[in-house]
Amino acid sequence: MSDVPDALRRNRLDEEASPYLQQHADNPVHWQPWDETALETARELDRPIFLSIGYSSCHWCHVMAEESFSDPNVAETVNEAFVPIKVDREERPDLDSLYITVCQLVRGHAGWPLTVFCTPDGKPFFVGTYFPKDASQRQPGFRQLVQDVADAWADPEQRAESEERAEQWTAAARGELEDVPDAPGELSDGLLTDAADHAVGQADREYGGFGRGQKFPNPARVELLLRASTRGRDEAGTVARETLDAMASGGLYDHVGGGFHRYCTDREWVVPHFEKMLYDQAGLVLTFLAGSQRFDSDRYASVARETLEFLDRDLRHDAGGFFSTLDARSEHDGEQVEGAYYVWTPERVDAAIDDETDADLFAARYGIGKGGNFPEGAEPDWTVLTETTSIGDLAASFDLSEVEIEDRLARARKQARHARGDRPAPARDEKVLAGWNGLAIHAFTEAGLVLDDSYADTAVEALDFVRERLWDGDRLTRRWKDGDAAGDGYLEDYAFLARGALATYEATADVRYLDFACSLADALVAEFYDEDAETLYFTPEGGESLIARPQALEDSSTPSSTGVAVDVLDALAQFRPDSQFGTVARRVAETHAETVDATPLNHAALALATDALATGRYELTVAADSLPTRWRGTLADQYLPLRLLSVRPPTEDGLQAWLDTIGLDSAPPIWAGREARDGEPTVYACRNRACSPPTHDLAEALDWSP
Repeated sequence: MSDVPDALRRNRLDEEASPYLQQHADNPVHWQPWDETALETARELDRPIFLSIGYSSCHWCHVMAEESFSDPNVAETVNEAFVPIKVDREERPDLDSLYITVCQLVRGHAGWPLTVFCTPDGKPFFVGTYFPKDASQRQPGFRQLVQDVADAWADPEQRAESEERAEQWTAAARGELEDVPDAPGELSDGLLTDAADHAVGQADREYGGFGRGQKFPNPARVELLLRASTRGRDEAGTVARETLDAMASGGLYDHVGGGFHRYCTDREWVVPHFEKMLYDQAGLVLTFLAGSQRFDSDRYASVARETLEFLDRDLRHDAGGFFSTLDARSEHDGEQVEGAYYVWTPERVDAAIDDETDADLFAARYGIGKGGNFPEGAEPDWTVLTETTSIGDLAASFDLSEVEIEDRLARARKQARHARGDRPAPARDEKVLAGWNGLAIHAFTEAGLVLDDSYADTAVEALDFVRERLWDGDRLTRRWKDGDAAGDGYLEDYAFLARGALATYEATADVRYLDFACSLADALVAEFYDEDAETLYFTPEGGESLIARPQALEDSSTPSSTGVAVDVLDALAQFRPDSQFGTVARRVAETHAETVDATPLNHAALALATDALATGRYELTVAADSLPTRWRGTLADQYLPLRLLSVRPPTEDGLQAWLDTIGLDSAPPIWAGREARDGEPTVYACRNRACSPPTHDLAEALDWSP
């Protein structure tokens, strides 16, 4: 070990801000962060890199750490033969995209922890996910795997094979991530309904959602269905409703504390992986708000409201920004156990709820009884709450009115939440990510328009928090934690935050947020748009050089950042017609039009953005000092999926001050000539350059069609 640099003689993760990296700071593995010191050490020593990628609330990441990375014997082999590097996928989504793509190409599936062995220059030659320490019937053991890879690298012939494989896999990843079609396609106004027909065909009509295995929330797919249901696709609306009902009634949803878990492990939506991610809450709030408008559903509105309350209570920084995640695990009998915080037993119910009838109702409503429904739980009677018995059936069984049943269940849930608060809570990842906050800001602003305008105040505080800490006027930083800001912003950070800023302008009529959205869009085009390829890349032009420069076209756990970027650039082009925004949005959409048309469900966010370009936005320009209170209810009741709400000053003198703020010489078409009439708030409804007559009645404007 005399030739080993000092950096590699110890675990360096204690110097990192990431909670995930901190979780591994006491491992005997000499973990390095992904930095030039570690990468240069690998090249100098000609050692392969052992790369492990995960995130703080990842259950199997915890398991692999406890089984293998905490074992001194395993660590000894790793430390002697490799440069071990730990990466937080939430801080470095670019690295995650590269290596997860290789895993998908090679294995046909991927996930976390992501296990990668690379050449000293970062090219992967072995990929996998979770490995138990010792071999099982289904998987090789990590302890033996590490030794086998080390031995193969030491053998010249096997090393040559590994290096050749690394070149092949790297080339495949570049092709998958970097290539663009040879010629642009055409934007079709039938894309949305075709995509919705695909979604209907893949829907699980028995249990809701999509597919026949694990069930993931897919907000963009549901939005496709909702939007298509307004264009003559009635079955699309039915499938959207079935999916919303399944997510709201099953184990994905936290019926006591609000908010959603990551995904369900079964077809029936019963047992989730229990981590709670900021991005899931944001996307699902928007989906349930849209569902509440489309179907006039108080139930969906209530789910959205309870999820927002969870975010405000459990994932919000005191100064306004939103934290990233809650862990899946919490302490139970001295050990960290997945789901322990959320599950119930008959005994727990009786201890938490004072009234015996209320307790019986709670248990009957949510299926709590002997035997439970959580086969992997630490206790045999553990139950994940699901809506097992309908309100009508409860009313009949208990000989009570449905109103009284609802009142009693609300009281029981409140007492259950209070009692659950005494349990050891899951750990919270308190890094603030620019892009994920953009998603949350968008959700709160939409709730400000649909539910209560106080939600927009929360959005403003979060947007100000992120702007003050992560925006320097020209460039965006990815992450803030405990006063430390670090990392280049990626396409998703600029796109998601720009959309959040635009939505904040819509909800507040404060032009400063429109100006911020335009500034982010300017930087987005400058840093991520490639004029030759006519596409957007995920990493900035001046960012770190990696084995490939990825695009982000498909939806994953978050919507496609390319799709969101195209959508927000097209929307902002209505205010900045002198900019490149509209041109870039259309060119990128055309570049990928045939790809989206071929596999629309994999590209749902991009399909939605393409639909907006093809069919035109529904502009509501309001000439008033603010959105009149009497109009808020009218707007809240309407499902307007392509709505672009623009409140402008009522007079031309007031508008000139706005133009000065955002640096325009003349009014854009969305504002030009649309002043208040007769000294009263006036609304104009427009689409594709055709506008309703100016009116003082919002309902009248909404009834207009071109």
